[in-house]
Amino acid sequence: MAIEKSYPIVEIFHSVQGEGYHTGTPSIFIRFGGCNLSCTWCDTDFSVWDKMTISQIMDEVGKYSTKRIIYTGGEPAMQKLRPLSDKLHSKGYNIAIETNGTIELEEGLVDWICVSPKNMASVHPEFPIKQTKGHELKVVYTGQDLSLYDDLKKGFEHLYLQPCYNEELDAGANGQTFHNTFDLVMQNPGWNLSLQTHKWMGVE
Repeated sequence: MAIEKSYPIVEIFHSVQGEGYHTGTPSIFIRFGGCNLSCTWCDTDFSVWDKMTISQIMDEVGKYSTKRIIYTGGEPAMQKLRPLSDKLHSKGYNIAIETNGTIELEEGLVDWICVSPKNMASVHPEFPIKQTKGHELKVVYTGQDLSLYDDLKKGFEHLYLQPCYNEELDAGANGQTFHNTFDLVMQNPGWNLSLQTHKWMGVE
């Protein structure tokens, strides 16, 4: 008897998409463990997970009425997602992925690709962006030069700048980052502002 495929799952939860193009859309988040990067500003603990089979994952997502799935992490593209995606698609689910873009995705694996690049020269120069096309490019702004994304942005339909909220900084410092991001959006046509509304509401 074949062993069923399993995945490292940090959590599966039902909430609204709090940022980017689909802000406010009810979704089921599947958070995978593990990441190939180690960004100092990351607000997610992806180092502790439990193995879950496809059947167990399907049982969990089946508890909720929405048919929109979001693969997130960590870095979900590290996983062999085809078996899970095929099963979810067969049950009528629409699948989005939030990825750092350093691993190219198979065609047809998901229905919406959001790339949030972390490859600034001073952070992860050894991990170039390989997923150069998608629906949404969401850049977390930490003070970097937007010209870094001049070539990459050509492959995406929707462009977002999102201020990096650092819990170790005071309200004034974070507020300045917000204002700087706002100014950049106003000065650079084509970019839109994304805010982490779920954090403001105090939900996941």
